[in-house]
Amino acid sequence: MKPEALLHPTEKGLYCPPGDFYIDPVRPVGRALITHGHADHARAGHAHVMATRETLDIMGIRYGKDFAGATQEAAYGEVVTINGVTVSWHPAGHVLGSAQIAVESDGTRIVASGDYKRRSDPTCTGFDVVPCDVFITEATFGLPVFTHPDDAGEIGRLMESLKRFPERAHLVGAYALGKAQRVIALIRQAGYTETIFIHGAMDKLCSYYSDRGIDLGPLAPATIEKGAKDQFAGKVIVGPPSAFADRWARRFPDPVACFASGWMRVRQRARQRGVELPLIISDHSDWDELTQTIRDTGASEVWVTHGREEALVRWCELHQIRARPLNLVGYEDEAE
Repeated sequence: MKPEALLHPTEKGLYCPPGDFYIDPVRPVGRALITHGHADHARAGHAHVMATRETLDIMGIRYGKDFAGATQEAAYGEVVTINGVTVSWHPAGHVLGSAQIAVESDGTRIVASGDYKRRSDPTCTGFDVVPCDVFITEATFGLPVFTHPDDAGEIGRLMESLKRFPERAHLVGAYALGKAQRVIALIRQAGYTETIFIHGAMDKLCSYYSDRGIDLGPLAPATIEKGAKDQFAGKVIVGPPSAFADRWARRFPDPVACFASGWMRVRQRARQRGVELPLIISDHSDWDELTQTIRDTGASEVWVTHGREEALVRWCELHQIRARPLNLVGYEDEAE
């Protein structure tokens, strides 16, 4: 079977005609297979959703229990057949419950990776290499300039700043699903045992991570008592980046604005956001991890989705691997 007959892009997303299902569709469909819980991949309104237990739970937290007509849990490594097409889920190492989805029929195997990273993450299962004929990769950081430094080193810079400026609150911007919990876990790995304060938008997701056995240590709401502005001096507060532009952030004492993102590699982005302490921590693969993963899968053909497709396609061509951009719409590279 030609790969395009097994999977191909449509206006609703990546579609499998023989199996009659979509992967991470951007519009409501009859049957959706979801790689992970970020909003640009997991949307409400599908008639039937199949995903890992964690992704189904996260969708329920974000959209309410009636986010789909019916749901079906998929376990890592489990093989199921949908209308004669073999499908299996494999860890993607991106956020809790994230998965690559392998689709196989008539001897052709395509792996849709969703979003993924290769380095260790204390908050989710590590990436598994899945050999395949066609590998569908993201390209959020698909340029050679993007190399992510060691996570512990970035958190070490935060710890050093806490020591140098004990009179200032440290506000860490991190996306609510995945990045916030990972940053908190990394801070714990660095030996920080004090209470970490979180924005209200993160409460349910942090509680869910803790319920799944991920140790985030003592957390408390970042609520300022009237007339007690200095109560957060020397403390760590984690909140969504969007909250840093409103009154919530201005209530803290002389805050050090931090932001945990792979985009902090770009100094201009840090300056535009008014970030004083940029932390280069990403839940996406950097350039070296993207190209190494393509090699590791053994794929003879690569399809590149959202991000910097051109450079990665060119790299594949230079290494005698067929490649093309999929030009899928509806996916964001910012929410990392």
